[in-house]
Amino acid sequence: MFINWKLREVNLKIVYYGPALSGKTTNIEYIHARTNPELRGELISLKTRGDRTLYFDFMQLELGRIKGLKPKFNLYTVPGQPCYVASRRLVLQGADGVVYVADSQLNRIKANIVALRSLDDNLRALGLSPMDFPLVLQYNKRDLPGIAPIALLRMQLARDGVPQFQSVATEGVGVLETLKAAINMVLSRM
Repeated sequence: MFINWKLREVNLKIVYYGPALSGKTTNIEYIHARTNPELRGELISLKTRGDRTLYFDFMQLELGRIKGLKPKFNLYTVPGQPCYVASRRLVLQGADGVVYVADSQLNRIKANIVALRSLDDNLRALGLSPMDFPLVLQYNKRDLPGIAPIALLRMQLARDGVPQFQSVATEGVGVLETLKAAINMVLSRM
């Protein structure tokens, strides 16, 4: 969180984290497409030739007022590929909350677990407690064949008290609900 008293703004950072191809960028793209252009900035993406996130995606949302300050939510994604661990840690630095986007496909359970452990390791490296950090879980790709039962995903990924949502980011199902929960968690800690 950064407060600019001169402009009466509070900048808050929410990072979308998860394994490669889980739908992090799709979430941000959906939010950007469905948000009033007067309330959001441009969507900035740094991608590889194969259209995969290389470093991050970024957009900014402005929502209402809090105690006379204008909150600006900076939404980032991290690259999911394991070779970008340093990039993920750098993007995570200064985050006020995380949306963990899990891929619901059964054959992606291990990738989900590895990416969640990576998140925990990165939070610890930044001096933060993974168990106390604002986190929202999103079980994405619920429309595909071969998905894991929600009970299995919860058993492998969930933590006590962490809000959880099922989603189909390509259709916007659960996307805005997930974002709203993340924003509420971040604001409640402000």
